[in-house]
Amino acid sequence: MERPAWAPRSIDISVPSVSRIYDYYLGGSHNFEVDREAARRAMEFMPGLPKIMQANRAFMRRAVRFAAAEGVTQFLDIGSGIPTFGSVHEVARAADPAARIVYVDHDPVAVAHSQAVLAGEERTGVVAADLRKPREILASAEVRELIDLKRPVALLLVAILHFVEDADDPYGAVAELREALAPGSLVVLTHASYEGVPLPTERAEGAVDVYKDIRNPLIMRSRDEIARFFEGYEMVEPGLVPMPRWRPDTAPEDEDPWAFSGFAGVGRSA
Repeated sequence: MERPAWAPRSIDISVPSVSRIYDYYLGGSHNFEVDREAARRAMEFMPGLPKIMQANRAFMRRAVRFAAAEGVTQFLDIGSGIPTFGSVHEVARAADPAARIVYVDHDPVAVAHSQAVLAGEERTGVVAADLRKPREILASAEVRELIDLKRPVALLLVAILHFVEDADDPYGAVAELREALAPGSLVVLTHASYEGVPLPTERAEGAVDVYKDIRNPLIMRSRDEIARFFEGYEMVEPGLVPMPRWRPDTAPEDEDPWAFSGFAGVGRSA
């Protein structure tokens, strides 16, 4: 298998990666055949997966613009994946050229590619770290240098928490991050759920099994379970809703039915 120049030597390109599968769904070019194969297997059960990912990205961009309009100019994007067109730094900088952004991911390809894309970008950092270890993220040189934790921060957890199993205490990790952030900070979150998927659950489970097979279990949570991540936050209108219904730019009725799979919301810390 040919190793492209952008793939770090340290990674095993025969093993699929969640962030490269996501890149493939979004039409990116930073994925391998092993990732495309896993993506196609999942799409046999849930053909709308690319639409769900596009809805995630569209929500993320709206939420970043909302944060900037609220005067929040610091962004901590955990599980940021591989930067594609319309990434957080581009949207945030369009709203406020002084915005500061730190991307965090534990996938070496996502980290290496982010570093390459962002080389020479001021006020932007990349951290190789895991959501399950919030202290390491907060103590990283990039966060210490770029993010002033005494001022509000927008914490982005977009399409990441459904890859953290209950045994790894995702609620505890989110609480720990929240407690480190200044009042007025925002948490921007999306999460997969069987609710809203335009298919019987048994069929959708086939796609979930593909992620299990590649040792990246996809944890589908109910709306109530997802709402628990916002404990300690005040929900921004319209609350926890399907992605196209969160402050839409266009009529949600025009959206693909798949875009309504899962939930999105923004909370503000008091």
